[in-house]
Amino acid sequence: MSKEIQSAVDYILSQTDFKPRTGIVLGTGLGALSKEITIQARLPYKDIPHFPLSTVESHSGNLLFGEINHHPVVAMEGRFHYYEGYSMQEVVFPIRVMKHLGIERLIVSNASGGLNPSYEKGDLMIISDHISQFLPDPPLRGKHNPEWGPRFPDLLHAYDPKMRGLALELAATLKIRAHEGVYVAVPGPHLESPAEYKMLRMLGADAVGMSTVPEVIAARQMGLPCFAISIITDLGVEGRIEEVSIEKVIAVASQAEPKMTAVMKALISSF
Repeated sequence: MSKEIQSAVDYILSQTDFKPRTGIVLGTGLGALSKEITIQARLPYKDIPHFPLSTVESHSGNLLFGEINHHPVVAMEGRFHYYEGYSMQEVVFPIRVMKHLGIERLIVSNASGGLNPSYEKGDLMIISDHISQFLPDPPLRGKHNPEWGPRFPDLLHAYDPKMRGLALELAATLKIRAHEGVYVAVPGPHLESPAEYKMLRMLGADAVGMSTVPEVIAARQMGLPCFAISIITDLGVEGRIEEVSIEKVIAVASQAEPKMTAVMKALISSF
C-alpha cells in the first residue's frame, strides 16, 4: 500500500470502526441515495489525508459510512474528474482507499448524454461495457504496485454480469424504464459537438460521459466486481440535440434520481 493510501486509511480507521462491504460513488446531481443510508459516520474529504477535493457543483464532498437495509456501505458523496485538474491516479485514489477498508464490490452512478436514438431524457442505462481510449491518461499508467493487482488486468467482465442482470430484473419489477448499453468516457469538461456525438455513436457507444471508467478500471485491477448506472440527462442524437448547461443536467438528474435510487437500493438489499 502506498504511503498516501496508508495515511488516508489510518485516519479513517481512527474516526470510525465501521466495516463497509459495498463501495458507492454518487455522480453529478445524484446524491439522494445518501438519504437512504443510516449514517454511522460522515467524514469530509478535506479532513482525509491526501484526498482530493470535489470542485463540481452538486458534489458535496463527504465520505459516508452506514447501512442501506442493514447492508454496510461506504459512499462517496461526490467524485473527482480528470477535467478538474487531477491526475487519473488522484481520481481513483478513493477507490483504492475503499478497497483497503474492506469493500467487496463497487457501485458507480453518473449523469450522461444519450447517443442511442431509442433513449429519452430521464431513462436509466445500466452499463454493460465501456470505451476508454479517449481518456488521455489511463489510471494504471506509471510505476506498477503489485499489491493493487496485475499489471495488465483483463476487462472482459468489467461490469459484473450477475449484478447487471439482477438490476434489469429489478427495474422491470419496479416498472422503471432501463436500458443496457455501452458508455464512452471523454475528458471534458466541454460537451460534445454534433459531429463528435455522431462519431461516438458510430463507434458503438450508447451514452457519453466524463467519469466512471477510471474508477472501474482501478477497481477491476484490484479484483472488485463493478456495477455502473447512468441517468440520461441530455441527448446527442442527430435532430434532437439541444443546448445543454450544468443546471439543465442537474435538473433532469434530480427528477429521474428516485428511479435510480430505487434500483440501486433494491440491488444493494440483495447482497
